[in-house]
Amino acid sequence: MLSITDLKKDTLLQLDGTPYKVVEYAQKQMGRGGSIVNTKLKNLIDGSVLQKTFKGNDKLDEADVSNTRAQFLYAAGDQLHFMDEENYEQFSIDVSLLGRASQLLKEGQSVTAQWFNANVINVELPTKIALKVIEAPEVTKGDTQSTVMKNVTLETNAKLQAPIFIKAGETVVVDTRTISYVERAKS
Repeated sequence: MLSITDLKKDTLLQLDGTPYKVVEYAQKQMGRGGSIVNTKLKNLIDGSVLQKTFKGNDKLDEADVSNTRAQFLYAAGDQLHFMDEENYEQFSIDVSLLGRASQLLKEGQSVTAQWFNANVINVELPTKIALKVIEAPEVTKGDTQSTVMKNVTLETNAKLQAPIFIKAGETVVVDTRTISYVERAKS
């Protein structure tokens, strides 16, 4: 059981059988006596955000969420297939769970799978991954300003904006949270 004083950013709790993660919290002392905690909670199953206020002696259930390392195997239709790296069991999730980040997955990629009640509720990619550029248009003379960007295609067929100096065959680092170019990969 958690009390309201245990609520901090990234604390996992369970409300009505659903796991939530504390995104923001603010504790306020009320004149005489107890305090209240205003929170923003992210639903770990559907991603919705809930604002909730807890009072002095409220007790909350901890969410039994566990993380395991998994390896991306392949995509088939709307399903992404993974293998647990510890017990070698395979599981699949819907592409919509990852959204656009699913375009950055390549075979053999290690990810973190989050489990709740024996079901996968989320798959987290590493924050930054290196991917090879397979297609990049040539630069036209005069486009030499450093802020000029162009569309490139990565080895996973994802498309993103990269600086004009990036050429096909180079490896770039991509931020998986924003699906954006970070830098050239160091050799």
